[in-house]
Amino acid sequence: MKINSHYSALPAHYLFHDIDLRVQTYLSQHPDTRLLRMGIGDVTRPLPRVIVDAMQRAAEELAHEETFRGYCPENGYEWLRQTIIDHFFLPRGIPFHPDEVFISEGAGSDLGNLSDLFDRDNKVAIMDPTYPAYVDANIMAGREITLLPCLRENNFVPDLPAQPVDIIYLCFPNNPTGAVLTRDQLRLWVEYARRNHSLIIFDAAYEAHISSPDIPHSIYEIEGAREVAIEVHSFSKSAGFTSVRCGYVVVPFETGLQPLWMRRQCTKYNGTAYVSQRAAEATFTPEGQKGIRDNLCYYKNTASLILNGLREIGLEAYGGENAPYIWCRAPHGWNSWTFFDHLLNHCQVVSTPGVGFGRCGEGFVRFSAFANHPSAIEALHRIHAYLGLRP
Repeated sequence: MKINSHYSALPAHYLFHDIDLRVQTYLSQHPDTRLLRMGIGDVTRPLPRVIVDAMQRAAEELAHEETFRGYCPENGYEWLRQTIIDHFFLPRGIPFHPDEVFISEGAGSDLGNLSDLFDRDNKVAIMDPTYPAYVDANIMAGREITLLPCLRENNFVPDLPAQPVDIIYLCFPNNPTGAVLTRDQLRLWVEYARRNHSLIIFDAAYEAHISSPDIPHSIYEIEGAREVAIEVHSFSKSAGFTSVRCGYVVVPFETGLQPLWMRRQCTKYNGTAYVSQRAAEATFTPEGQKGIRDNLCYYKNTASLILNGLREIGLEAYGGENAPYIWCRAPHGWNSWTFFDHLLNHCQVVSTPGVGFGRCGEGFVRFSAFANHPSAIEALHRIHAYLGLRP
């Protein structure tokens, strides 16, 4: 038996595992401390009632012979796939066939699993800093990776690759920097992919947090994108499904990859739970949309509070306007982990060290806007009291 040798190139631990170890060590030494957790991007607002009711009805159906269901379709029930098209894509003038939409357990799994479709010899371009799973999945497959720096100097928007690449991972609104692309900026990437016969894997998990009208919610708003892009969506950050688990992938027929993804799913995936799919369907009802908008408004207000609060303290902060993440530069020349440790040990605030997202994240930490308002306010007061950068 031989293991996959590429695993040895991975970091010893996943980023959030390392964070948890430091947090648990601190709590073991200070058991009465009230930590303010603003690091992990987990939601905190309760699900709208209509979504919970839909799950309860679906669960009750499974208790009766006449409504019981067994295995779900590998690509999801057609009624949910059509609902997504009718409510998300068609209002934006983007038609799809239901067979181009695949229901899943969430964006995280899809972003890793899509790697199965591609030969090891493909050259991959990934933003730096970035969501670690993009890099890890391709390291596991043994692919050559080109990192695209996202720095203050380019407003955290990478330049086009200097050399042709086969696969490009883009995430906008971005995790972790909170950066966004305008339509004109995104069009450049689509045109690049078409010229070079590349494929873009577009992570749209945070599109529901967009407020500006000139920021596209889908790459398919750009002409020609259907030929060169796969798009990944999540109900976790839009509808609060981090515990329910549901998302979807769009694989247009024009990419030529729809049959391969269907074949992969039939072999390696037994379908998303019926209860979760009924919950996802309920998000598109008028009551569901209102509840989701209310929660998103809460998170957007928290993002604005954190962004403006950090700037008022005297810290350099970005994002937070069209994304649930705030990207904060460490003061006093500290590196990411040093700033993380100062925040944890002296402010009892948990952040995420930017270097965990890549080398270009060094010197930054990420704050999540999924915390509640009182915790965010208290965290800002603690940071201000400790750093004292401005009166």
